[in-house]
Amino acid sequence: MKTEIQKNIIETFKELNQKLASFSETELNTIPFEGSWTAGQVIQHLIMGCSGFPEMCAGKTEKTSRKPDEKVKEIEALFLNYDIKMKSPDYIIPPNTEYNKNSLTLSLLKIEKELLTVSEKYDLTLTALDSEVPGFGKFTLYEWVSFALIHIKRHLSQLQEISKMVIV
Repeated sequence: MKTEIQKNIIETFKELNQKLASFSETELNTIPFEGSWTAGQVIQHLIMGCSGFPEMCAGKTEKTSRKPDEKVKEIEALFLNYDIKMKSPDYIIPPNTEYNKNSLTLSLLKIEKELLTVSEKYDLTLTALDSEVPGFGKFTLYEWVSFALIHIKRHLSQLQEISKMVIV
């Protein structure tokens, strides 16, 4: 389980970093179409949404009375269905500002390292008691890390669409 999730973390962040690298500083901050976020905002949204894992994992947990990856399929079914338009919770809506490619890259590296550390250091079968995703209830630590990676995969698709419109 640990090896599988760590491999997934490395592959997902490699893909995200490659996508970020494909944008110039200007393209990163170009609005592709009315009502859309810039690529920089999408990356900042992911940074905001994937931060805080070490603190959460160090918080209250309990032994899980179900399969530790039971909710992963549900998360994938929802987040990888690109026909569903989702609204971001307010606390992870990225500011409309100029983003710096280097600082975004450094933040992503920090988060990747945190997720790898968490997946190594903690028992991923435990249920986190301090946080939950509305509609899903409490997640195991394994499901939380999976949630972060699935969330990134959803936005990789969005970044792909943005790049088609802004990269010349």
